Amino acid sequence: MKDIVAAGGNELDADGDRLREHCGVFGVFGHPDAAALVALGLHALQHRGQEAAGIVSFDGHRFCSERRLGLVGDHFSDARVIERLPGSSAVGHNRYSTTGETILRNVQPLFAELNSGGFAMGHNGNLTNALTLRRQLVREGAICQSTSDTEVILHLVARSTRPRLIDRFIEALRQIEGAYSLVALTNKKLIGARDPLGIRPLVIGDLNGSPILASETCALDIIGARYVRDVENGEIVVITSDGIESLKPFPPQRARPCIFEYIYFARPDSIINGKSVYEARKRMGSQLAQEAPAEADVVIPVPDSGVPAAIGFSQASGIPFELGIIRNHYVGRTFIEPTQQIRQLGVKLKHNVNRSQVAGRRVILIDDSIVRGTTSVKIVQMVREAGAREVHMRIASPPITHPDYYGIDTPDQDKLLAATHDLDDMRKFIGCDSLAFISVEGIYKSMGFEGRDPVHPQFTDHCFTGDYPTPLTDRSGASEPHQLSLLAEAG
Repeated sequence: MKDIVAAGGNELDADGDRLREHCGVFGVFGHPDAAALVALGLHALQHRGQEAAGIVSFDGHRFCSERRLGLVGDHFSDARVIERLPGSSAVGHNRYSTTGETILRNVQPLFAELNSGGFAMGHNGNLTNALTLRRQLVREGAICQSTSDTEVILHLVARSTRPRLIDRFIEALRQIEGAYSLVALTNKKLIGARDPLGIRPLVIGDLNGSPILASETCALDIIGARYVRDVENGEIVVITSDGIESLKPFPPQRARPCIFEYIYFARPDSIINGKSVYEARKRMGSQLAQEAPAEADVVIPVPDSGVPAAIGFSQASGIPFELGIIRNHYVGRTFIEPTQQIRQLGVKLKHNVNRSQVAGRRVILIDDSIVRGTTSVKIVQMVREAGAREVHMRIASPPITHPDYYGIDTPDQDKLLAATHDLDDMRKFIGCDSLAFISVEGIYKSMGFEGRDPVHPQFTDHCFTGDYPTPLTDRSGASEPHQLSLLAEAG
């Protein structure tokens, strides 16, 4: 889910130096506590989007919607809010915006009254032809209420002349490009859909006979649901009181899930496409130790995402693992936004060096990725100020040289450190004694493959390779390095 308006910035990170994923989706069908279960599921998926959350329920007669800016726990832990969401079916969404304003009209699930009845939908991913489609829709008289690409799908469903809603939904999906995992709710159905390449994750669970849809398995765990299977790439699942129907309306393609789900985005306790995220990250650390060893006294992760890889690096290298950097989990954007002075302290507010494990030692810092590099500069400086003799950085992903257009918040290419600096210049910029990244082939070996298939790559890895798996229609012919704002053009 991406805002089409190109404005604003990354509110949670003053430097824009951490990758952000958006969003998380969750759905429940046929359970008396549907809305409460969705709220719990969104709690588990909070890492996928922290700016807003919403739930839409259906009680057999009417749809009810509660959408809020902020964290799930700020609003949906209130029993009074859940009481305003009656019914045995519900869908929910966590939002992380990459561009545009964080305003209530953009919060999902989006809802529309179609001629077949109410239709609510939440979207994880990003459409790469949303602006092109939106221009066409507006020329034909469509009135858009949000700046989200998700609304484009709603318009396409509404304009289809197919007699059955599911056929109208399929016709809409045939017109869109990019990455998506969708959950939709009608007065009779819960629908889940995954793009033909399976770039974004979506799983099916079961809670005592009630079907569940979720972005990750960790959201099933929190409500005690049983994992059933992943929604397959290009599959649509239609859940009714009669059971689950599987539809595959697209020509078959080999799945190419996003490799960053394993590197960074998914929670380590999730299972994505049958693979443990935690074990994958440990193997990446182990592979990194083989490819880029260093003489050191201690292996220290940059918390929290660097922890599993650091454990793998430590185990493979025999160098002790220690928590040399402690993360403060209770820092919200309020503490890093108000003044420039406070923004400059952002890294120290989030991280503090455990001096007893750093002073006088040769340190290997393990992080999941480097984007702009500004955060790495500050962390290396902190570790040196704590008395480290040497600081060696090891990164458990290959260099990020290309921006993403499928639901990851990355800067334009000229702001990616690895796209504008060679390895030694990067090392000098960051201020470490040595710097190394895992190789692209090493990532694939960590995932259980002999290497990257050059003809049919097993993952979507364009951030490292520039191999975009779908057309980038909205970017073709664009003079700007980002998708242009339809609203700006209209002005």
